[in-house]
Amino acid sequence: MKIENVTVIGSGQMGAGIALVCATSGYNVKMNDIEQRFIDGGMEKNLHWLDRQVSKNRMTQEEHDASAARLTGVLDLQEAVKDADLVIEAVIENMDVKKSLWSKVGKFAKDSCIFGSNTSSLSITEMATASGRPDKFLGTHFFNPPVILRLIEFIKGYSTSSETMDIAIEFGKSMNMDTVMAAEAPGFIVNRVLMPFLNEAYFALQEGVATREDIDKAVKLGLNHPMGPLTLSDFIGLDTVLYISEYLHKELGEDKYRPCPLLRKMVRAGKLGRKSGEGFYKYT
Repeated sequence: MKIENVTVIGSGQMGAGIALVCATSGYNVKMNDIEQRFIDGGMEKNLHWLDRQVSKNRMTQEEHDASAARLTGVLDLQEAVKDADLVIEAVIENMDVKKSLWSKVGKFAKDSCIFGSNTSSLSITEMATASGRPDKFLGTHFFNPPVILRLIEFIKGYSTSSETMDIAIEFGKSMNMDTVMAAEAPGFIVNRVLMPFLNEAYFALQEGVATREDIDKAVKLGLNHPMGPLTLSDFIGLDTVLYISEYLHKELGEDKYRPCPLLRKMVRAGKLGRKSGEGFYKYT
């Protein structure tokens, strides 16, 4: 099966970014969300990015226009997925929300359509069962922002077929993305390693081992990371970090995944990072 038409459900930061990567790689993309204003916001961000590429001579006007023409917003879910060869879901990290959505998509999409969830930690098998098409379901975990972090984690659920996985990997390669494969496990590869790393930085700050600036500087320079763990956490969103950490702690039952009390306090205080204007640092 050849993928030509892609539908991305969820037009936030991740969904819009995934849609943009697909459109600039030659795929026809429909962006769907629960409200038109969310679709409009995602479209606006993507068009702004395309404009910037032209202004920086990284893209011709013709390439800009062709990519923009391949992006459309569709509010009605059934209309959005009915002709899709691949549906990628990038909605809130909540299993009940995702399962409800996939049960609808499973009824609306054509029989040959492949389903992918951009979840960063939740069970692929559980969502696959809700979709009614477990053999055509897999994890398609992109990283934020997808136009810069050119990696996709493909996660095999309990019933994901080899054919589905092969098609997905070919799709990733067609967009010049690097791909890795993982069997289903909480957190997959990246978040399973990342969450304890971030959490230890919070404990170091809470215990007064060093200032936030020195923790970030030490990790950035000492480990050759592009940004420190506290800066990275603000970028991800502290509420997202907490949710994933709690899920890993629950599923794996190991104390190394137990969220630091400081993280809980900051989330309760609404200090979520860049998206709220303040986390470990303040943003304007």
